[in-house]
Amino acid sequence: MIKTTMNITAILRDSWFFFSNNLLSIAKLCLPLILVESLLHQWVSSIAGPENEMIYGIMLGLVFYPLYTGALILFLDARSRNESPQIRNLLATSLSMWPAFALLTAISTLVIALGASLFIIPGLWFMIKLAFAEYLLVLRGLSPIKALHESFELTRNYFWQIAGCVLIVMVPLWLLSGWLQTTQGADADGLFAILLNSTDNFLQLFASVVLFRMFMLHEQAPIEN
Repeated sequence: MIKTTMNITAILRDSWFFFSNNLLSIAKLCLPLILVESLLHQWVSSIAGPENEMIYGIMLGLVFYPLYTGALILFLDARSRNESPQIRNLLATSLSMWPAFALLTAISTLVIALGASLFIIPGLWFMIKLAFAEYLLVLRGLSPIKALHESFELTRNYFWQIAGCVLIVMVPLWLLSGWLQTTQGADADGLFAILLNSTDNFLQLFASVVLFRMFMLHEQAPIEN
């Protein structure tokens, strides 16, 4: 049995320290793709109309999210070993993983959405149980289905710690996202909306840093007899 040693305060403190100290590198790695995604989202929304905005947003997310998130996970792993990888190498590796990561993202999104459609709590439960899937796929090379299954197993002893970190980080970001969507109503077609969307998506990368920290603590956790 794995001994639980995670401390929420320490995880958030360490994650913020890393995120703030590597902010420029993370921005160089992820922000260009996030900006392109937001630009295309705004353009497609203006053509397709608000009634189709969500489905096109999900489709664009399946294209771009695996690329910059995969690259970020590889960057986090490299920095944890005191390595300084080049951006082009990270993006090239992330691109090679895109088909599997996109499939994982699609399945996770569908499962969480189905859970949320029942009530909010099932959606949150699935979100917590699938929290390690992306790291298992990128860092261990597991298939999407195997990564999802393994995440369910690995999060068993850490459910409440993960839930605490996710809610502390994501609730303010969800509130910010809702506010940004309201703000965009007055300038839905402008550069301002693109910048707001990009800011929202970039800030959500902090959640990936927090979950990576928890995943690494799990990898380093001692085993009890």
